[in-house]
Formats: sequence, C-alpha cells, structure tokens
Amino acid sequence: MDKFIAKIGKGQRGAKDLTWEEARQAFRLLIEGQASPVQIGAFLMAMRIKLEAVPELAAFTITARDYIPAFPVSPALNVVDLPIYGEKHRTHQACLAAALVAASAGATIVIHSLESPVVPLDAPRVLASLGIPTDAPLLQLASMLEDLHFGYVDLALYFPPLARLIELRRELGVQHCLYQVAQLLNPSRARSQVLGITHPPYLEKLTEAGRMLGVTRVLVLLGVEGYPELSLSTETFMRELRDGRISPVKLAPKDLGFSPGPYHDMTVTAHDSSTLVEREAEWIRQLLHNRLRGPQRNWVVMNAGLLLYASGVASSVAAGIPLAQRSLESGAAAHTLSRLRAWGSALSRTPQPHMVHA
Repeated sequence: MDKFIAKIGKGQRGAKDLTWEEARQAFRLLIEGQASPVQIGAFLMAMRIKLEAVPELAAFTITARDYIPAFPVSPALNVVDLPIYGEKHRTHQACLAAALVAASAGATIVIHSLESPVVPLDAPRVLASLGIPTDAPLLQLASMLEDLHFGYVDLALYFPPLARLIELRRELGVQHCLYQVAQLLNPSRARSQVLGITHPPYLEKLTEAGRMLGVTRVLVLLGVEGYPELSLSTETFMRELRDGRISPVKLAPKDLGFSPGPYHDMTVTAHDSSTLVEREAEWIRQLLHNRLRGPQRNWVVMNAGLLLYASGVASSVAAGIPLAQRSLESGAAAHTLSRLRAWGSALSRTPQPHMVHA
C-alpha cells in the first residue's frame, strides 16, 4: 500500500494514476484490512486530491464485485439501479416518491444506500417509516422485485467492509472515491442506472465508468442536493450513455410540460428534527394517495417519468409523464405502497438469515 500511496500522492504534477491491476490490488488491501488505518486515510485523501481516473473507478468496482454476489433478478424485468448516497438537508425526498410511482407504472427499481444517523432526511429511515422493508435478505428481495417491482439494499448488510470505509467520511471530513464505487456497485447488475452527483467532473467520469462496466444505459444527473433527481426550479444537466454513445443532456420542467417553480417548492418546512423523518414519510404517503396537487406533485411526476424512461418502459422522459400521472390517479401507486407495507410486516414477523455475503 505504501507504494500505491507514493504513486498517487506526489501532488498534482507528480502524481500518477494506478494501473488496472494496481487499482485492483489497492482495493483488495483496503477491503481485507491489510492496510493500516493511517494508510487507509492517506490513500483515500491522496486519491481525492489527485482525482480518480475512470479506469481506477472501474477497477475498484470490478474488484468490489469479486467479494459479493449479484442477487437473482429476472432479465424480463425493466430494472433500474438507483443508488442514493447523497445527503438530503433541505429538500423533500422526491426521488423515493418517484421510485414508488415508477414501480407502480411498470419499472422495477432497486435502491441501495447507507443509513446515516447525522442526516436529517435520511432515505433509509424515511423508507422504514413508510413501512417498506430495508433489511430484506437477498432471496426475499428478489421475490419483492418480481412481485412489487421495488426493493431496497442496505449497503451495511450487503457489503459491510465497503460501508465501514465509506463511513470514514465522518473522520476525514470529506467524501472520498469509495462513494463513487458504491454508486457504481449495481447489486442487481441492472442494465440501466440513474446516478446523482454534486460535482460536475463526475458527469463524465461516472458515465464513462458505467460504459467500462458494461451497463447498457446510464443517466448521471447533477441533481438536487446530489440526488438522482431532476430539479423543479431550473434545468438539470446530465450525461446519458445509450447504445454505446455518451451525450450531454439538459432537461428543464418546461421540456416536460410543467412550469418551473421556485426552489422553495422543493424544500422541507422546518420542523423539530426528531419528527422530520415521520413528516417526510407522511408527505410521500399523501403524494402516493394522490392528495397533493401543484408543483410538488409535478416534481415527483417529472422524476417518475425519468425512471420510466431509464427502465425502457417509456420511450422518453416526456412519454413517461402520463404513465406516472395515471399511476397516481388510478390508485396504483397507493396500492404498491400498501403491498410493500404488507411485505414489511410479514418479514418483521419471520426470523430471517443475514444478508451479508462479504
């Protein structure tokens, strides 16, 4: 590990990228605990300063997959891999609501994330508050996807060593390259991914890495608070991988038939942080039961359209809009939530083996 740190840590002029095999070996040392805590911190910070090369990200991800199985999913399902490793501090979890709407309209959505006790609007805790299983074993998860077209993978259960390394952010003070590895991990090996990022350089990097990893379609968004979400208030910049080609895309609400709204329409009204998760879950319930109108509903519908397009159910994001609206108006979205809650209740009453395979 000291040789790898020396290679990547010589400053912006002297640093060199790791070769494919060096990147694979370095990742193995990190995951298997053969690097010391000092070496782990030094490696992650040196990589952050150097900036990760696309082959390094792809090599890290390929190596991560050597340790964990893909869970079985029928190739007939229109699966979209939807990693959520951003942090919501100010805006609603439109991504979660949109994923449930898209699932009720024919897409199959696999969300994976990692619980964070310090994030006010933590996605896994919001899902749990809705009664949706967040710790289902792999076989049950595969059944949920077949039956309900929605599932959640907890990275801490699926790949504990990677989760522990990601949590070093609290000590390092900044994100590091293993966040991007988690984004690319794709536990179901779905042919389509929708990724959200905060920093513009990753628009190209993650799209290129997805192509190296063999994903058929990748949409990388400079999303709301780093989430894989289109913005209601302004145009969203994206990169799309489709048919082997990468294209820049800009998408604004007016392109989808909606008037842009102020940023305020996306924000959460300030409440006691102890009840914030429950209030967010109730906001999603109201949306799915078609009891909310106006800009916030439009925002969720826009993002459901995006997921329906990514899944191949809709030929474009705009073509996914009426499918999402019909799902809300017909009660299909509310029915999906009800059935997911029933699954969660049944799983909680049945002792389950651990998901861990790493």
